[in-house]
Amino acid sequence: MCEPWTSKGLLNLKLLSTDRPCYIKSVIIDPINKLVSTCIFQVFNENQHWTKTNEYTATGWSFYLILAGVITTIGSSVPVGYNIGVVNTPAEVIKQFCNESFISRYDVVLDEQWMNVLWSSVVSIFIVGGCTGSILGSYLADSLGRKMATIATGALWIAGALLFLLCRTANSVEMLIIGRLLVGLAGGLTTSIVPMYLTELAPPRLTGAMGVACPMGVNVGVLVGQVMGLNFLLGGPDNWPYLLGAYAILVIVCLPILFILPESPKYLYVMKRDEGKALEELSRLRGVSMSLLASELETLREEAATASVVQRYSMLQVAREPALRLPLLLVVALQAGQQTSGINAVFYYSQMMFEQAGLTAYQAQLATIAAGLVNVCTAALMVRLLPRAGRRPLVLRSVLAAALLLAALAAALNYMDAAPWMPYVCIVAVLSYVIAYGFGLGPIAYFIASEMFEVAPRPAAMAWGSLANWGGNFLIGMSFQTMRDTIGAYSFLVFSAVTAALYVFVRLYFPETRGKTPAQVSLLCSQGFRSRPLSTSQLRNADV
Repeated sequence: MCEPWTSKGLLNLKLLSTDRPCYIKSVIIDPINKLVSTCIFQVFNENQHWTKTNEYTATGWSFYLILAGVITTIGSSVPVGYNIGVVNTPAEVIKQFCNESFISRYDVVLDEQWMNVLWSSVVSIFIVGGCTGSILGSYLADSLGRKMATIATGALWIAGALLFLLCRTANSVEMLIIGRLLVGLAGGLTTSIVPMYLTELAPPRLTGAMGVACPMGVNVGVLVGQVMGLNFLLGGPDNWPYLLGAYAILVIVCLPILFILPESPKYLYVMKRDEGKALEELSRLRGVSMSLLASELETLREEAATASVVQRYSMLQVAREPALRLPLLLVVALQAGQQTSGINAVFYYSQMMFEQAGLTAYQAQLATIAAGLVNVCTAALMVRLLPRAGRRPLVLRSVLAAALLLAALAAALNYMDAAPWMPYVCIVAVLSYVIAYGFGLGPIAYFIASEMFEVAPRPAAMAWGSLANWGGNFLIGMSFQTMRDTIGAYSFLVFSAVTAALYVFVRLYFPETRGKTPAQVSLLCSQGFRSRPLSTSQLRNADV
């Protein structure tokens, strides 16, 4: 029997019944408490160091900036990835629950065809919620503010987890489906709002490092979902409600801390026209007096002046604005390209490839988790790399390498049985692809709209990008099974061709955003397809 948790931990919640194994507390709760406590402690120490040594400058890291990155990543972004990947492990057990529920409540036995329809609904309603949340994100970010919209999203995460935990007790498939819809809504809101919130909090040279926090959290969430699905943790047949709802612990820990974070000064200054509050929040965020923030204040005034004509853009207005059309297409193409590059399909095939290389099913599952860990590590490295490297070369190299590696993977899979060493070629191709994806296309697409659009049209542009990402996820999810059954390994040639087309588009029109204001980037792309973002004359005009 586990001892009751004491005041030494961050949590004093008895979420699990007394007959749950003690390893659940030791493996799940204690590491989470330790992680959050360590992050906050380190942030506090760094802030004390800056204060005592006067080493902090207005263009660097600060206590509240780091705290915002840590808390939104753990409490908002990780649950997105967790809910993307966690449902695969208990699929058969949940299907059995659904069938038994229909028999006991409706006296209906679901045959295989109808069970597949029901399970497809359980899976796809999450993506429908994500698309809907992406659309709502633009409105909520402008009406509630970036911070309060993130807090409201936390309430959806908790509501979804409660439905997961109670659906088996209530014998209700409907609760399971509604829970998936709610976490999908929360996921769409998160990918639409959180990257924008973090990049608006960051000083110009750190927008990339803060922007990558959200995709890194999603990658960590997918990895955590895979790990928690292992049999010795929550992958057992009786644990699936706890497996689906375990992410709520992170949300509950982080949600109260969100209230003490500053609101986006750009939102307050440009959208709400509340100069006093904006300057107060900016000073608190940077940890210095306003006298040291003259350059940022000037930037806020410039953005407010350009946004004076239209204070709020709808998604339709952004799509109709000729000067914003090319930046919007670039954002949508990159976000959709994340999914149409076949990243989820690669992970789907990875377990089979590992098994054909001689690993047992369990070892192959661990190897797939290791591939997910590689994805997380590349995202973590990008936090260090992005302040120093341009977005354009990273994206171009990533997309080109992904297209070539997908073609190589298609060839290797097609000749899997031609030689005993061919499965190892496939494994190398998979891991190389994951690395290439993680060093550009994966993280940069999430936040690039924040660097290409000014404050007023930014929420709508972020919403379009998030919608494209979730829409691409839905498209691949609906078509990949048919593609795999019809053309097999050649499916990856389709992904390769689409990714190659993305490379051509990005090479022609994607400008370098590092070191430029959104107004300068918008000017580079203001002529639509006639724009030449790399031409000397346009670069000179943008810098004026």
